[in-house]
Amino acid sequence: MKESPSLTSLIQHLHLQPHIEGGYFVETDRDSLRVPNPFLPAEATQHPAHIASQTTQGNQLTRSASTTIFYLLTPGSPRGCFHRNRGRTVHTLHWGRGRYVLIHADEVMGAYDEDDNVEGRAGKKARVETFVVGKDVEKGERLQWIVEGGKYKASFLLADEEEGERSEGLLISETVVPGFEYEDHDFMRQTRLERLVTPGQAKELQWLTRKDA
Repeated sequence: MKESPSLTSLIQHLHLQPHIEGGYFVETDRDSLRVPNPFLPAEATQHPAHIASQTTQGNQLTRSASTTIFYLLTPGSPRGCFHRNRGRTVHTLHWGRGRYVLIHADEVMGAYDEDDNVEGRAGKKARVETFVVGKDVEKGERLQWIVEGGKYKASFLLADEEEGERSEGLLISETVVPGFEYEDHDFMRQTRLERLVTPGQAKELQWLTRKDA
């Protein structure tokens, strides 16, 4: 779908690029301050030379203190597929409306990297949360929202007006702490979705997963 002239101009002026999650993005800040990587297993911190030798960049022991991006959903690219980060992400609205869906996998999974046979601790299903982001705070729309590490999130575009059909896009900023690295990111696979939530929820939410994840 071709974007409107105003959105095409915005994408060009902000130097946005297609995102693998869907939508568009550009990194606007990467803090030069390096902090210890909090996601390394305990044994890695005891043998840092070995870890450094096993990475092409040699920087797995540290992360940027934070990173920030612009993120845009448009009528031509209206959804961000389920994914999660190890770090916490602070989201700030600039304009537009959208719906976010969170699956609180961290509340039921025994560990971040458990395989798809997990059905949560003691067979519990993950809590699913959904909310609208936008500027109508009186109706409960959110201007800012925080997603802690280990939670899967997806988003999709809504019309600019609640009863309308037209949208000029959803533009937000995301700040990840500590800074984003692709090693700290993964997509929701269909098999994991089916393990984490009820069959009815999995059927309803499957359109928000990447088919090649």
